Amino acid sequence: MEDKRSLVATLQGVKAINGKSFSEIAAATGLTNVYVAQLFRRQAQLKPETVASLRSAVPQLDDAQIEAMMRPPMRSYDPTLLQEPAVYRLHEAVVHFGESIKEIINEDFGDGIMSAIDFFCSVDKIKGIDGKDRVVVTFDGKYLPHTEQKTEHSAALRQYK
Repeated sequence: MEDKRSLVATLQGVKAINGKSFSEIAAATGLTNVYVAQLFRRQAQLKPETVASLRSAVPQLDDAQIEAMMRPPMRSYDPTLLQEPAVYRLHEAVVHFGESIKEIINEDFGDGIMSAIDFFCSVDKIKGIDGKDRVVVTFDGKYLPHTEQKTEHSAALRQYK
């Protein structure tokens, strides 16, 4: 975990030297701003087809850093992260609205869930009708229906018969 912390600190330092925001890097790479932030936090994997555009957007990244960003990451979080007010409020919003969101997913799609793997997330800034800044967080995940577990559909169970 210490290696990850050290790499994340290095990547964050490179981003600071570069001076571009996550949204600016996202616009240059065709990625969402949250995915770019995940790359710099080693929570997502840099794909080969994105290397050139990331190098162009952040030329200060060296070969070793790019190679490290291309390795499958250890996706994890520090449990104390919930003590950060912005993260806690986001967590609170999901928990507060979660049951209603789940019911609407069930009404509109059926019994299932939203994927967090085939998933896009972005954060945008807009002006509200009162002229004040508002935060828009978009979760865009593939719908995954729960399956009825029939033995005839289980490859493992059919293999042992």
